[in-house]
Amino acid sequence: MKTTFVLPDELVPASRSAKAPAPGEVVRAHNPMCFGCGDRSEAGLHMKAIAGEGTDVTARMQVEPRFEGGPGVIHGGILSTAFDEVMGLTHWMVGAIAVTAHLEIDFAKPIPVGSELRLEAETVGTVRRKLYSRAVAYLGDDTEPVGAAHAIFVQIKPLEHFKDSFEASGAAEFYGERIARRDRGSSSV
Repeated sequence: MKTTFVLPDELVPASRSAKAPAPGEVVRAHNPMCFGCGDRSEAGLHMKAIAGEGTDVTARMQVEPRFEGGPGVIHGGILSTAFDEVMGLTHWMVGAIAVTAHLEIDFAKPIPVGSELRLEAETVGTVRRKLYSRAVAYLGDDTEPVGAAHAIFVQIKPLEHFKDSFEASGAAEFYGERIARRDRGSSSV
């Protein structure tokens, strides 16, 4: 299993933002309707991430029967989503808002339905608007990886990037309130 990836020579090591959640605190969802971390997504993964000491987070999720792909094991797309989500949540640790540009997964072992999945992720560094992140998945508290991933994310300005889709969100009122506060000069999205 490949658990590392080639980082560019010009990579600037990631540093923890002063606004990051304190170590041990829950990392908030970026969107209440997010399939991965949103608490208002009924069909979602309901992943909860805890801030680490640096630019890292640890998340746990239950592998529910509805996530089955092959007989008795998680669907690869669900594991890919979990990796994408946990690496995306590390962006709160560095004070960035970003979207996925490239995601690569190494599936090492089958992950049984009914198990608990632990994902550990970090933002490694940046090159201009690009964020380089990596993650490893384990069953419960085991130490042998069942999968690994790395990704490149691109920082965005959410009001510009999602300007045509906010109203279609199941959380449109949430975004409408944030946009109104921003327009009054008291907050940002």
